[in-house]
Order: sequence, then structure tokens, then C-alpha cells
Amino acid sequence: MLSNRHFKFNNNQGKVAFALCLLFVTGTGCQNTTGESEEAPIKLITLDPGHFHAALIQKSMYKEISPIVHVYAPDGPELDAHLKLIEKYNSRAEEPTKWEEVVYKGPDYLQKMLDEKKGNVVILSGNNQKKTEYIQKSVEAGINVLADKPMAINTEGFQQLEKSFELAQKNKVLLYDIMTERYEITNMLQKELSEQPDIFGVLEKGTEGHPAITKESVHHFFKYVSGAPLIRPQWFFDINQAGNGLVDVTTHLVDMVQWEAFSNELIHYKTDINMLSARRWTTSISPGQFKKSTGKDTYPAYLQKDIKNGVLQVYANGEMNYTIKGVHAKVSVVWNFEAPEGSGDTHYSVMRGTKANLIIKQGSEQGYKPTLYIEPLKSNDAAYEKALKQGIEKIAKNYPGLTLKPVKTGWEVVVPEKYKAGHETHFAEVTKKYLRFLKEGQLPGWEKDALLSKYYTTTKALELALKN
Repeated sequence: MLSNRHFKFNNNQGKVAFALCLLFVTGTGCQNTTGESEEAPIKLITLDPGHFHAALIQKSMYKEISPIVHVYAPDGPELDAHLKLIEKYNSRAEEPTKWEEVVYKGPDYLQKMLDEKKGNVVILSGNNQKKTEYIQKSVEAGINVLADKPMAINTEGFQQLEKSFELAQKNKVLLYDIMTERYEITNMLQKELSEQPDIFGVLEKGTEGHPAITKESVHHFFKYVSGAPLIRPQWFFDINQAGNGLVDVTTHLVDMVQWEAFSNELIHYKTDINMLSARRWTTSISPGQFKKSTGKDTYPAYLQKDIKNGVLQVYANGEMNYTIKGVHAKVSVVWNFEAPEGSGDTHYSVMRGTKANLIIKQGSEQGYKPTLYIEPLKSNDAAYEKALKQGIEKIAKNYPGLTLKPVKTGWEVVVPEKYKAGHETHFAEVTKKYLRFLKEGQLPGWEKDALLSKYYTTTKALELALKN
């Protein structure tokens, strides 16, 4: 138990920033006037953890974060699954975590969390229908928010998110979402190479039929997480609760478009984003597949609206074409039930430049591992090859061991295995960045504008697809 002599931080952002500043400077924690070691300045709250991403935040420990985490949730299998994952991390053989979960479960969990305010950062990852309200209520209470995507699943939710950002600024708290794909090595290198004029040239404007940036991903309802089969909650198959495919995983893809191509420019969504076309379509989930994924024998009543001829039809898939600052982009996501043996979720990405295209592929030819290629527009260009090798040598100073391998269409960027951290490890990187923002007491201007632009883009795409 924590001593009552430990300094208690309230939810004021300034005090959190001050405490973090002391922690980062000393590297040993803050000290009180009696000379005793202080508790960590960040105290987490986990609210209604209905998705495994909530637990992945706690797959690592952080010196700035107290090991005591207060959990507020309704009783049920989702809470049980969350706590089992935390316990798995605590009991693993290598680098076990030391989290202590203090759990409150009951129908009034949200109000109980708001009344008690046992922490100053709330983690949100679960039912997306409820998330926008959770964000608003937390910000109103002066609690910082680190939320899984999506923060908004429709136009009404986006409008509420706009108000939450205004309130967050007023209450001096930080609102941020978990964008893990920025930490995948091929995405990072694609971005770095696109910033090398001698290699990439400049980004094309493209057309709707031939966009300058393309981001596509394939996901699966049934998968393994931390070595065990993932049991999905039934609401995950309901677009009213989980959101259409156009507003869920596409959040990551839209974020990649913005981060890779425009991270040095503020994005004003009211003038810089123009949605051109959008569509959605369903994935069929048989009763047997539904049971395999959820453990339930029958579809719940709220899914009856989506059943045709005894088979569940989920609007999990979507495609959007839009311009951002005059550049044409295409984003699409497909959900299948289960990946072929030996494969998993896949990603395809193209950035078209005036000198070369940068392409990430993750198919069978690549062993289902993301692989980055450089495809020059001119073949057999000795001057370009020299510039490319010089550019790779420059980047390799930050990534020792990075090399090039000639292929039929250009070059493959050969990345040492030590840089290929898995998806689950990226959650710690997001958390560390968020802790830096808390230390500074504010989000960088680009981050805030890009976050709002991202959800404007996804909800506008859904709005257009529904009209069609």
C-alpha cells in the first residue's frame, strides 16, 4: 500500500507537468520536503476495457507511471479478459511487469470513476459507441485521456470530439490517441526516404484514378494476441457499437497519410480535406465463425438487423478517395474472418514521387512481413543509383546495418531484424511519447490539428458512403 505521506497529485495538468519535469531531470523520481521518495506522478485509470489494446499499454512498465492502476468497468467477460492479460504480463518469465489492479465493477462504473478521480490519465479502449462520451466526461472532470482509435465513429461523434478538444484546452488536460503504425520500421523508413529529394523527388499530386498516396490493409476477426486466441466481444460485430470499417482501422491509414506527407505542415480540415468518393461493403460471418471468435452459440438480438439467410453481414470494409492539401490519396480496409496459415494482418502502401515510388508490400512473396521497395522512374540511371546509396548510408547512421538489395523493379531496403519490433511493442512507444507531451504540458500544434483532421476525414467518408 502507498503511504498517506506520499505526495498526491491532483488532475491539474500543470502539476503533472511539473512532477514529470522533476522525474525526467533526476531520473529517480520526485522528492518531497521530508526527503522521502515520491510515488510516480502519473496514475492510470482504465475505463471499461472492452478491447485488448487497453492491456497492451501495460505490457511494459514506465518509471513515470505508478504501478497501481484503478479499473472501472461493468462486470463480465471483457473485464475478465483484460485482467487475465495483465496477470499474464505480471507472471511472464522475462521482464515481468508489476502492475497492481484495483478494480471497481458495477453498472455505475463511469460515475464512480468521475466521483473518485483515483488517477490523472484515463486509458480508453473498448466499445466505440461509448468512447466519445467517455472522452467528454473525462475531460470535463479534468482527467487526461489516452484513447485507442477511433475517437469518433460518425459525424455527430466528430462534432462532440471538437468540443472535447476545446474543453481539454480550457481544463489544461491532454487528449491523444494511440497511433502505433508510426513506429513500424518500414513506415518510418518510407517517411524518411520521401524526405530525401535526391531519392524521392517531390510528392506527386496524383489523380482520383491514380492517387499519389495509397494505403491499404487487410485485417482478421479471428487472430492470436500474446500467444493466445483472441475472444472478441459480440459488440465488435455491430457497426453501431464498433463503427463501420470506414471509421475504424482506416484511422491508422489516414494518420499515415498525414504523418508521412505533411508532418511539417499544419492541416486545417475545413479547407485542406476534400472527400471525393467513398464506399463500404460487408464481410459474411457464419454462425460457426461467430462462435469461434466470440465463444457464443447465437447472435445477440442487436445483430438481428444485420443477418441475411442465417449469416451475419458486417459492414467492416471500406474505401475512400480524397485530397489533402491538393494531393490525391486512397485509403481502404478489408476484414476477412481468418488469415491463411502462416500469415496475418497485412499492409500495402505507395508514395509516388517525381523520381521514385516508395512501396511497402506484405504478401506471400514477402513472407507476410512488411518490406519496403524503392522503384525509380528511370532505369539504369547511374547518377540516381549513386545518390540513392549515399542517401541510404546517411539514414543508416541512425539504423546501423540498413542496406539495399537490387530487385527487378529497383531496390529492396533490407532491414536488420533488430528493428522489426512487433505491433504489440509499439504501444509502449506511443505511451512514452504521450508522457513527453504531459511533461511539456501540451500537444504540439501539428498533433492536435492532425488528430482532428483525421477524424474529420474518416467520418466524412462514412457520411458520403451512406448517402451513396
